[in-house]
Amino acid sequence: MTGNRFRYGQWRGGPDPLAAPYDVREAVDSVGAQVLAGGSLREALRDLLRHGPNGRGGLDELTARARRLRREALRRGNLDGAVTRARALLDQALAAERDELRGRDDDSARFAETVLDNLPRSTARAVEELAGYSWASDEARQAYQQILDGLRDEALGQRFAGLRDAARAAADPAVQERIAEVMRDLNALLARHARSEDTTDAFAEFMRRHGEFFPERPRDVDELVDVLARRAAAGERLLRSLTDRQREELSGLLRQSLGDRLAQELATLDVTLRGLRPDLPWGRGERARGERSLGYGEATGLLDEIADLDDLLDQLAQEHPGATLDDVDVDAVARTLGRDAADVVGRLRELERELRRQGWVTRDADGLTLSPKALRRLAGTALRRVFNDLSAGPRGQHDLRAAGAAGEVSGGSRPWEYGDEQPLDVVRTLTRAVRRAGPTVPVRLAVEDFEVVETERRASAAVALCVDLSYSMISQGRWGPMKQTALALSHLMATRFPQDALQIVGFGRRAAPLTQLELAAVEPDLVQGTNLQHALLLAGRHLRRHPDAEPVVLVVTDGEPTAHLDPTDGEALFHWPSLPETVEATIREVDRLTRYGATLNLFMLGDDPGLRRFVEAVARRSRGRMFTPDPDDLGEYVVSDYLRARHGRR
Repeated sequence: MTGNRFRYGQWRGGPDPLAAPYDVREAVDSVGAQVLAGGSLREALRDLLRHGPNGRGGLDELTARARRLRREALRRGNLDGAVTRARALLDQALAAERDELRGRDDDSARFAETVLDNLPRSTARAVEELAGYSWASDEARQAYQQILDGLRDEALGQRFAGLRDAARAAADPAVQERIAEVMRDLNALLARHARSEDTTDAFAEFMRRHGEFFPERPRDVDELVDVLARRAAAGERLLRSLTDRQREELSGLLRQSLGDRLAQELATLDVTLRGLRPDLPWGRGERARGERSLGYGEATGLLDEIADLDDLLDQLAQEHPGATLDDVDVDAVARTLGRDAADVVGRLRELERELRRQGWVTRDADGLTLSPKALRRLAGTALRRVFNDLSAGPRGQHDLRAAGAAGEVSGGSRPWEYGDEQPLDVVRTLTRAVRRAGPTVPVRLAVEDFEVVETERRASAAVALCVDLSYSMISQGRWGPMKQTALALSHLMATRFPQDALQIVGFGRRAAPLTQLELAAVEPDLVQGTNLQHALLLAGRHLRRHPDAEPVVLVVTDGEPTAHLDPTDGEALFHWPSLPETVEATIREVDRLTRYGATLNLFMLGDDPGLRRFVEAVARRSRGRMFTPDPDDLGEYVVSDYLRARHGRR
């Protein structure tokens, strides 16, 4: 068979290969479903990104992978390899020197043996005392020098990648002076930067003179600081990860290998870098446990890798205020977790941006929240659920989509005028068009053909929906139905009865008016108290702001009143069981609403005997009604009662 042959056919099921990665509306609906089930709005939006739409490809999956890599890194080896290697080389040097001295028969050899026998047990102190020792064995001298050269090469190579080759020739005085010059100029540059001076020209000059030692090619001082500070922090973390004895040994060995001058320059540099980047994990140690001993460079590289993973975990956690997926370093994700992980972050970013671009979510100081557009969709979903229950139940049809929003249909029609909001009378509009143009197909409409249905102005209603926000509502599974009911009612009134005025009042120990967004995001009140008196007080104020409307008060609660406002200072007083003063204060508000002519209906959730007695008494006193629906039927009861009550007359 020669060449490539392809056959094309109709796409038959499976994921659409040309579809967008995520369905934005489906994502909004999944958040809405969680909120309507009683979940937290913030948590629902957070879960959308953490688990991903449809529970796949979210931040949690990437976080798990990063944590697994971190655990594997900590099992890669022991961090004390630099000290262990130095001890082994010192033992090798001492053994070779003793072998050489045993073959010599003179006083200087015996004195040298005495010096070796009295060396401190500490590796670092022994290396320090041998600094001026005259080695008899060339092999011993080379092993000793390897301790210093090897650690110096690793230390400088870890801190400055471009100095690695120069460090190997550091025995040359010219090279020593060159390294010292780089360190001196670097500390001077960063000191000016720390004082907030303009270092643009100084940085350019520094890179012109010493750029060969910085292969990262930083573009400005901030990038240079970032590179150097991360490596310095890794070295500090290595010291913090060792035992006190190991830390003392390594610090002493580093001083010996670097020399006093270079060690002092590095110490000054570390102080400056720590002041410029205090956010890095300078003081946090790790306990790596592996079979292989890691040298200084390997150990600091491992800790640098772990620090990068920790940074990535912090970005993926999205815990800090105002966190956004734009904070996640996609390049770091690709470098650490792979290209597929970076693609997941990219798709989630696109989802978040699309949610914002299409107006489904907005961002405030606390993070993402649903926009008014999304709340309307959420409330519309809640209303459809209620109407589905109504149409399936014994109360008859209550879907009002055929009714005009401006009033009751009168049966007549009139020519359309600019600004009319009444529904079109389709039959009479087409009849006028046919009479004007004759029986031709297709029928072409002109502006003068349109007629609208005549309506009579509906009576408006002022509705106060008082909802219990106490903790028992969520602990007993009533939180979701309560939210769904309030959102459904608010959407019904906004879309079908715009002339009506709704005020949602949430009450726990105190009461407060709630907007749709506040209602969707509200959390249960963990402070004890059910202050129905305050809720009815706010309901009465709302009704009086609309004196020409039918006053309706709907109360949803699962507990008898246990709190009221102190008339002297306005503080909320709580006591369980209910005090007579609390009951009396609540009844006074009931009586005020009754005298005003309000319809007061109570929806009792739960079967507490005390609550039942109280609700029955209030219903009798206010000539209202008491309902005891199951939580799942609450929306059906409240919406039906509103539709009945709004047609009443005072």
